[in-house]
Amino acid sequence: MTAHFTHIVCLECGHQMPPKAEQRTCAACGSAWLDARYDLPAVRALWEAGALRHREATLWRYRELLPVDGPNPEITMGEGGTALPRLYSTERLYGHQPIYVKDERKNPTNSFKDRQAAVSVTWMRSVGIGECVLASTGNAAVAYAAFCARAGIRLWLFMTNAAPLEKMREVALYGAEVVRVNGTYDEAKHMAAQFAQRRGIYIDTGAKAIPSKESMKTLAFEIAEGLGLVHDHGRPSGQFVAPDWYIQAVSGGIGPLGVMKGFGELYEMGLIDRVPKLGIIQAAGCAPMVSAYAAQAEKATPVSPKTLIHVLATGDPGAAYGLLRAHALAHGGAFRAVEDGDAFRAMRQVASQAGLSVEPAAAVAFAGLEQLLQDGTIQAGEVVVVNASGHTLTAEGHILGDQYDRYILSLNAQPSGAQLSTDLDALAEQVTTVVVVDDNPNDRKLIRRLLQSYKQYRVYEATDGADGLTVVRDRQPDLIVADLTMPEMDGLDFVRALKSDPKTSHIPVVVVSAKSITPDERTFLRRHTESVWTKGDFDTRQLVDHIVLTLGHQPVASPRREAVRTAQPEEAAAQHTILIIDDNPADLRLARRALSRHPEYQLIEASDGREGLKAIYAHHPDLIVLDLTLPELDGFTILDTLHNDRTLRDTPVIVLSAKGLNLNERTTLLRYTDVILEKAGFEVGQFAETVKRKLKPD
Repeated sequence: MTAHFTHIVCLECGHQMPPKAEQRTCAACGSAWLDARYDLPAVRALWEAGALRHREATLWRYRELLPVDGPNPEITMGEGGTALPRLYSTERLYGHQPIYVKDERKNPTNSFKDRQAAVSVTWMRSVGIGECVLASTGNAAVAYAAFCARAGIRLWLFMTNAAPLEKMREVALYGAEVVRVNGTYDEAKHMAAQFAQRRGIYIDTGAKAIPSKESMKTLAFEIAEGLGLVHDHGRPSGQFVAPDWYIQAVSGGIGPLGVMKGFGELYEMGLIDRVPKLGIIQAAGCAPMVSAYAAQAEKATPVSPKTLIHVLATGDPGAAYGLLRAHALAHGGAFRAVEDGDAFRAMRQVASQAGLSVEPAAAVAFAGLEQLLQDGTIQAGEVVVVNASGHTLTAEGHILGDQYDRYILSLNAQPSGAQLSTDLDALAEQVTTVVVVDDNPNDRKLIRRLLQSYKQYRVYEATDGADGLTVVRDRQPDLIVADLTMPEMDGLDFVRALKSDPKTSHIPVVVVSAKSITPDERTFLRRHTESVWTKGDFDTRQLVDHIVLTLGHQPVASPRREAVRTAQPEEAAAQHTILIIDDNPADLRLARRALSRHPEYQLIEASDGREGLKAIYAHHPDLIVLDLTLPELDGFTILDTLHNDRTLRDTPVIVLSAKGLNLNERTTLLRYTDVILEKAGFEVGQFAETVKRKLKPD
């Protein structure tokens, strides 16, 4: 906190509170709309005495009017200090001068949201926040992902399906956790808030968060200081000069809210002679502020977004509209809506004539500028500044492909309490991370398959203790499953290293090992791990349930059976469960017909290898009929998995396949089963008799 940050005022009831940037709501009325206040006379004295003269050209040069005593050299990337070029071609096109553009494309991640992320993340780091949740339509997601990566803060990003895939890929490249929500941005914000509350994680609330809104003031300071350096705009020069108009495309309103506050503080300090008029531009398909202002309404009615410019698709601006409306009524301004087609035309025009490649949201601002000039709202000679909020630059999709997100599968337009709880439960499972550390690849795969047969956990693998430390520090998992006998660094040293590091000491460890443990080692493991399991001497389901309970989740009541179905009702006479795994429907029917005449058999079917493995762990069948050529997991992998599980390795298997086998493959199969049947020579009677023999009935 800077020495000039004096107190906080509630914008709803006027209640004053101590200067704490972490203040989230008013202590008197509970409102989330708070405002930071400063010792402006003292700041003016400092600036007029030349405090800014030798500071670098970043947003941190105005640190006296920020709630953070920054910058942090480990986090900052030179954010702010962007150019203010004059648009001569645009002036000639519309017959108006002067027009300037605040070129926010030159920020570290190419948008003005770098200001918000830089100040917010610097503040989070200063107070020890290590995990953050944010809902975003695009630019803020990229900015926060980059700055959180530098600060070592884990970031959960909630984005809608409409958000550009390039943005999602870019934030995933920075290491953020991406949650894509089937719904609007407002619904994504609601889901993010519920998720943060459940997990006890800090959530950045954008315009309502003090560090976020205060960061945007630096745009005003830079614009006024930049105009003070030029002398061709028909205004008196000085250290700070205010424009007549500030124009920006708006979604939630955090940009203009902060900018107008910045101009207001300069005016209150006597450093500028006016507060600019405000040009609020929205996409016509999502323009609740524009509609409310035209109707002279004090509050905006939420709308359902219908614009292709998804980064501006905030249907409910909340109290932000009222604050912007109050500014426009007090100092002048206009609210305009532009069609998507006009925005895209302006985007091409600005690029081809002014040499500026801007994002669609910035193009909305330029299309709005055209309206304001053509209808005479902007008068001759008035100084105009347009915020070019971001660049068209996108992330390369081939770096990550599409393997970067986690889904909430069934978010309705207005989710009920029960549905919302179900979605959040599903998400909690999907974002749970387990790291398996074992030098035996088969054992690693077995643990991973066991867990993923019952739960949608993310499971990462490491080949030894040293590799495990790297993976754990990078992934920050919720639980670790570790072997003890490993090269480079054994399991005991691995656990010691984990527990000596404050960043990993809290992570529970489950040991699964074949090592003979001495009394001293057992005492150590009891103190530092959750449990110790001996390889080849435990029930797989018990291990899964133990891990699930350790993670604080509900035990598995019944396994998933999406692609697994019971081929016939379970009858009282059924004595044996037979699982048939085959991806060919005709072959499945043939095997079923051969066995369905036997009432003592309960038949289970699976159409691919992964679902077959799930069915094995779910039903513990008495016999498996297995094809070899399967999607997801082939038959050889399934046999290998069975062999490495003590509770399953004795399950009889009949291989029934059309695959041509070479000598090596046939030799491998004979390690697991003595029955290999070819589909081409399939005979119903022989097959049924073979099944009967393998089951060894009494």
